[in-house]
This record gives sequence, C-alpha cells and structure tokens, in this order.
Amino acid sequence: METYNLLVVEDDQDINRLLCKILENAGYHCRPAFSGSEAELWAGQYDYDLILLDLMLPGLTGEEFISRLRRKKTMPILVLSAKAGLEDRVNVLRLGADDFIPKPFDNAEVLARVEAHLRRYKEFGQGSGLGGLLTYGDLVLDQEGVTVTAAGQPVSVTAREFAILRLLMSHPKKVFTRNQLYEQVWGGTFIGDDNTVNVHISNLRAKLAKVSAAEYIKTVWGIGFKLHEPCDGPSPEEKL
Repeated sequence: METYNLLVVEDDQDINRLLCKILENAGYHCRPAFSGSEAELWAGQYDYDLILLDLMLPGLTGEEFISRLRRKKTMPILVLSAKAGLEDRVNVLRLGADDFIPKPFDNAEVLARVEAHLRRYKEFGQGSGLGGLLTYGDLVLDQEGVTVTAAGQPVSVTAREFAILRLLMSHPKKVFTRNQLYEQVWGGTFIGDDNTVNVHISNLRAKLAKVSAAEYIKTVWGIGFKLHEPCDGPSPEEKL
C-alpha cells in the first residue's frame, strides 16, 4: 500500500489524537498540528498529500490558512468544524477547501472521505492515464502535464477544479447533474448538498474569467452544468 502523509490540524488534543489514530490504523502517516501557525510552518517545510483542518484555531484561523496555502499548493483540504452553518461552509469552499465535514463527525465517514479525496488527488497528480490534450475552442486541458490554458493564458486550478473541467471537456455536449459531478469528481455518494459542487464551479468560472471574456461553463437550469456552446446564448450566473 502506498504511504500517504497527512497533516491533521486541530487544537483539541483529544480530537487530534483520535483523528490520527483512525488514520494511522488505516495505514496513513499523520503529523499533528495544534494551531494555524504551526500548520503553516509544517506545510511550508513538507509536502502533504491531504490536510484535515479545523477552523477555530489559535494563531492563524483555518480560513486564513486555506487562503494562504492555496496560493502555492493544490493538495485536498478537508475541513472538520462545528462552524457548520451554510455561510461558513460556502465560505471555506470558496477559499479553496475541497470538502466540509461537520462536527461531531462519524469516524467511518472521515476515513471514507479521506480515501476518496486521496484517490482523486493521485489521479490528478499522475494525469488521467489517457494522455493527450482535451480542447474546446480556446480552452486546452493537458492531461499529462496537468495544466489548463484559456485564450493562450495559463489558469491555475486545484485538483478538484481540474477534475471537473476534464469531465466536462471529455463529454462536451453532455449535461451533468450535480449528483453526477459529485459522484464522479469527489468519488463518493451525493449527500444532497449542492453547495460543494456549486462553489467549485463558481471558483472555476472566476479563474477562467480572469484570463478570457469567453464563457466556458453553462448552467442548465434545473438540471446541472455543461460546456457552453456558442449557440447556447448567454447563461446567467449561477446563484449560490
């Protein structure tokens, strides 16, 4: 079994110890961190395959940590927090978190989500295995190099955003429901929360819009998302 290195950021020592025990029993290597500042230090010195992150941390908040880390690194960030209101969940997803698990959490669910995110991140890091380029108009996705360009300009995307775009570009005429996107990109069973998919689509649109005025992802109201075709006409912004 391949060994994955995880950073567990939780200021409650008992919860941190529990999470590390669960993950280490499953074969993962864990480094505990008990503040946002300590987590930033470790993340700057070493490369981790996944980060489990509380939000209410001393020193540097979880939100600040996500914002700073996403300027440099793309590994999955799973937030575990008692701040489980809609605004809190949407905010951390917009900052760059990949998933949100409310406290109190179920041990088996945490382990299952970690496994799913690592599986997708490994695919992202190694390319799709299919090779070659996916192109749609001036949008180009390099599956081997794991890069995206729009209008000839590079677009910096996370592993999750890359996977969403690759799925859409692999089936340019297909409309994907939020259920289908979640199950194929996140690798888990859809739990009925549209915000995770919506916010990642919104983040991806915003990054593409910074380098090109073209619209690439169309909302099909009441159904889901697809690549935008010129004949589709303008698409109103997704309302999150």
